[in-house]
Amino acid sequence: MSERRYLNNSNVPLSMAVFLAHDGYDYEPGTISATKLIKPLRQTILASRVPQADAMVDIAGLVKSRMGQAIHDSIEHAWIKHYRESMRALGYPEKVIQRIKVNPDPKEVQKGDIPVYLEQRSYKTVMGQRISGKFDFVADGRVEDFKTTSTFTWTSGTKDGDYQLQGSLYRWLNPEIVTDDNMAINFLFTDYMPARAANDPNYPQSPTPQKLIPLLSVEETDHFVRNKLSLIQRFKDAPEEELPLCSNDELWQKPAKWKYYKNPNKLGRATKNFDDKQEAYNRLAADGGKGVVIEQPGEVQACKYCPAFPVCSQKDDLIAQGLLRI
Repeated sequence: MSERRYLNNSNVPLSMAVFLAHDGYDYEPGTISATKLIKPLRQTILASRVPQADAMVDIAGLVKSRMGQAIHDSIEHAWIKHYRESMRALGYPEKVIQRIKVNPDPKEVQKGDIPVYLEQRSYKTVMGQRISGKFDFVADGRVEDFKTTSTFTWTSGTKDGDYQLQGSLYRWLNPEIVTDDNMAINFLFTDYMPARAANDPNYPQSPTPQKLIPLLSVEETDHFVRNKLSLIQRFKDAPEEELPLCSNDELWQKPAKWKYYKNPNKLGRATKNFDDKQEAYNRLAADGGKGVVIEQPGEVQACKYCPAFPVCSQKDDLIAQGLLRI
């Protein structure tokens, strides 16, 4: 792999720039990562076609990613080096602490042990392609993942499908370690507002909540892998215009809204916004049917973070339609 290069257009001080320019991910040539399999097919194919000059990113845009990486590293360090004193400080009895076994050989786990695995990479070869994946954490058979993200991810659920696939792939790669039918997503929110939590029951009630997500069966996951590999092989050399478009879910498109204007001659500001189409038209009927309802399609978000952005015509169309704001 060629040496990575970054831009520093924001003039980030060197003390921080070195941190942001350090990519701790262990890339491996000749493998397809589990996370790559989850990405939209269009992104997977086009990302490799972006000219190197256009692929360079400004390190200021890596702040959230590096924060997440740092938190992962700290969690691993705490468990490897300090789990005993931390569990004692949390009030766990010594007999429980002694049952914890960190990164044991699965064949050596005995009855009564509580095996804990961290950042273990594993491999499987399918259809001549080597697949790799490294989970964050597995405790007593349940795979867990740590997500440093915004509260929108929790309230919208837009990433739940990806999380399900991610956890399912980790079980598919590690059936002897991951034995639970659910995965746990441990969120660490970067924009948490306690005041909103007190007034909105749909808002996360903690800055570090956990969400359980059911996994696909191993058979379903294997079918997903083989189908995705077939599609990658089929379209790897296809012209850009022949590639399947990203779906609304893959684009993280927000739900549409319906704007009701009581006076159809004054469209500067809606009388009321509705999340439900029928409710908007019910209001129109209640007001005598003299107003107007205008549908506002939801904006898309994923393109802003897509490595294929410079060479993708779908994003150009979305910008032209007003669905993508850069």
